[in-house]
Amino acid sequence: MPASQPFQVANLTIEKPTIGHNGYVGHGHRIETLPKGWNGFNSRPLSEDLIAEHDLGIKVRDGCTLYCDIYRPANAPGKIPAIVCWSPFGKKHNGIGMMKKVRWGVGVPDGCLSGLERFEGPDPAEYCPRGFAIINVDARGAGHSDGSIVIMGQQEGEDGHDVIEALAKMDWCNGNVGLAGNSHLGIVQWFIAATRPPSLKAIAPWEACGDLYREQFVRGGAWDNGLFDLITKQVIRGHNGCEDFREMYRRCQTMNPYWADKRANIKNISIPTYVVASYSTFVHTMGSIRGWLEVQTDEKWLRWDPYQEWYDLWVVKESIDELAQFFDFYLNGNTKNGWDATPKVRMSSLRFGDQEPIYPISVEDFPVPKTEYREMFFSGGDTLQDAPPTTETGLSYNFEAVDGQEADFVGFKHTFATRTRLMGLPKAVLYMSCDDLDDMIVYVLIRKLDRDGNVMMNLNIPWEAAPYSKMSEIPKEEMSNLILYFGPLGILRASHREIDSSMSIHEQYPFHTHSNVQKVAPGQIVELEIGLWAMGIDFEEGESLRVQVSGQYPLIPEYKQARPAPAETSNKGHHKVHVGGRYPSRIILPFVDI
Repeated sequence: MPASQPFQVANLTIEKPTIGHNGYVGHGHRIETLPKGWNGFNSRPLSEDLIAEHDLGIKVRDGCTLYCDIYRPANAPGKIPAIVCWSPFGKKHNGIGMMKKVRWGVGVPDGCLSGLERFEGPDPAEYCPRGFAIINVDARGAGHSDGSIVIMGQQEGEDGHDVIEALAKMDWCNGNVGLAGNSHLGIVQWFIAATRPPSLKAIAPWEACGDLYREQFVRGGAWDNGLFDLITKQVIRGHNGCEDFREMYRRCQTMNPYWADKRANIKNISIPTYVVASYSTFVHTMGSIRGWLEVQTDEKWLRWDPYQEWYDLWVVKESIDELAQFFDFYLNGNTKNGWDATPKVRMSSLRFGDQEPIYPISVEDFPVPKTEYREMFFSGGDTLQDAPPTTETGLSYNFEAVDGQEADFVGFKHTFATRTRLMGLPKAVLYMSCDDLDDMIVYVLIRKLDRDGNVMMNLNIPWEAAPYSKMSEIPKEEMSNLILYFGPLGILRASHREIDSSMSIHEQYPFHTHSNVQKVAPGQIVELEIGLWAMGIDFEEGESLRVQVSGQYPLIPEYKQARPAPAETSNKGHHKVHVGGRYPSRIILPFVDI
């Protein structure tokens, strides 16, 4: 643990690696050549010989040894660059195995992957023949790597720094290293790159949150450990335990040095950066946006992926080719490969229902220049209107809705007279009260409605990759947040409403300090500014938008094994949304030209 960190990390007991679980085959350093045609997972054969070095140990600054697998072309004409893929999920836990566990395999077809890829990382079968080495690292405490597993923060940053510098000195490496991968493999890039390893020349954080408190575990001040409970139970294995976020939250629910360490210092990054974001992720969207805005280089690109991240990483040929082109440009110095002609910002806009997204949309920057941020006010008639109503009204919903039914909400609707595109950062400003408790967790969701007023969803993979041909055919029991997107969501606990405007990345996305708890007296009306995650939706004439305000998580509750928060009070009774007069509750929407 870095000496500058004034806290002790709680440790969660996890299972040890066992043969056959998530690809684990035992531990021991060995080197082998996998010949052309090798197909050890009966999936994708190798197109050429690869050298596979297993369990190579690299010692980091505190004396711990971290183990990695190295895949590189057997017949490289000279020294080659390294692409590092870093996580605690097991360096042999591959995409083939994981896709069998998720709904529809999120469209990743059989035969697409070689099995040498680690989960959420690029496939050596794809990138080694293009002249790169792929390095799959077991992070501190994972597998047989020394220490206990820590997730992000200064510790992972320093570990990554040391491993990168060791790899750069190996006899097969040209001294240039990049970082690649989705989710954990993307998030950790912010922390490693912020330490500025001299040999790290480019990063590609595809789908990468940047603040574990605000974007994953305590979004809006509301505890949510469901995803990580699943990961620690089914995926992570090691000999010395894993950082226990639940216990750290029990000790302190507000911002402190521990949670501050989980926010990446992205402004300290100044190397070429290729960011990929999407609207449909429930963890990464805003970290990708902050990354785009805060990296200190003009050599940066933002691509707004219309599909689920694993599908994009492993299936979409254009995405695979682009990642190789980016690293070829910066790690091989092939400055004539055309990468510099790639548009700096490419957006997508979702159409929902049975329609494919509109992609790519090249724009000058993000947020899109000349965006019109239009205020639309809530009314007592459940509609959105251009001016606040003069009459004050209170509209209530019941938090304690019956299990199995849709959460109770109040909704405000607007129907579009012409084709319209909303793209960027929406924000809600609400005046709220509760007679039954001294706090409220408020959820704000934007739904798209068809011409008949029916709610719509968006498929996160191409329809050709789905087992059904239209939305109405999908059984309810097969619906998942991985494959279906409801719309942009904002969350805020009322007692965490304090804002530090100097830290906000945009006036449409307020930065809540989460350090000063301001309880709400029963019946007291308070103003809440709630930044919703970015949206990109096209509406046709006659289609509608509905803003829904509720007291329950409004998406699909998939992680039923997640334990409740260890040290907080949930919602209770009725919440009231005040509209009109002194209480101009509203949504501020980003209108852009089509």
